[in-house]
Amino acid sequence: MNNILVTGAFGQIGSELVPALQKKFGVDHVVAIGHHTIPKDFQGIVEQAEIGEGDKLEAIIKKYSIDTVYHLVSLLSAKGEVDPSLTWQINMGGLKIILDLAVKYNLQVFWPSSIAAFGPTTPRVNTPQQTVLEPTTMYGVTKVAGELLVAYYHKKFGVDIRSVRYPGIISWKTPPGGGTTDYAVAIFYDGLQKGSYECFVRPDTTLPMMYMDDAVRGTMELMEADPSKLTIHTSYNLAAISFTAEELAKEINKQLKVDVTYKPDFHQAIADSWPQSIDDSVARKDWGWNHEYTLPKMTETMIIALKKKFSLA
Repeated sequence: MNNILVTGAFGQIGSELVPALQKKFGVDHVVAIGHHTIPKDFQGIVEQAEIGEGDKLEAIIKKYSIDTVYHLVSLLSAKGEVDPSLTWQINMGGLKIILDLAVKYNLQVFWPSSIAAFGPTTPRVNTPQQTVLEPTTMYGVTKVAGELLVAYYHKKFGVDIRSVRYPGIISWKTPPGGGTTDYAVAIFYDGLQKGSYECFVRPDTTLPMMYMDDAVRGTMELMEADPSKLTIHTSYNLAAISFTAEELAKEINKQLKVDVTYKPDFHQAIADSWPQSIDDSVARKDWGWNHEYTLPKMTETMIIALKKKFSLA
């Protein structure tokens, strides 16, 4: 029986992955870890812990007979540049604790990498699975180091750890959280609440993106995949749709009048160091990955969900 622990359970991905896991495996088989952001209306098992508290995490694993961990705790790209030392401590220190517990308790682990692992020397169009990884942010550095670390633990200790390089994730449930691709979420929030949005990247900025439902489904499908078919033990490229900031604004304006202006800031340099499109053919071949949400479908879904959230429907 799957007994699942989710760290970072109330962040952008965790907020939607946890309910999906509860639906599939049962509420009593999913333990959510949070620390400062536990919603009062959360339905399920929740424990409070910092990711650096190894003894406390171990006690939780033993208490609930955990066999699977989705380790989502991370400081993102923009916030990571504000405090690089804290980013290293949380992103790498936390991962090392989880991996050591995985060895001790024979845990299956999911850990997310990111397109932030790439850098300005990486081919930006149709970025291949095996390519140059020379990021220019501390967040990206922790993702490259993390990929190498999980591959090492797989080879050295036989840990069943699986990973994807997430593109920008777009969702309505949680507000923008400090990532460079979060302009593609903020534009919906401000557009619906203010009728305008000042975008922090240029209108021609192209980045790979994915709607949250695809990200959650892909994550769970990877964890259920036959291990004998998995050929990548660092992190799989994962892709869905790529578009410019201006293309997104135009798509939104087909359904909702939003005055979008552009004022690039420090996010622009980060965006310019990342790919414009991703080759995820290895994931599609190895475990059957396929996205469902197009730009129009994603845009319509976001607007409908946020209108309801903001009581605008």
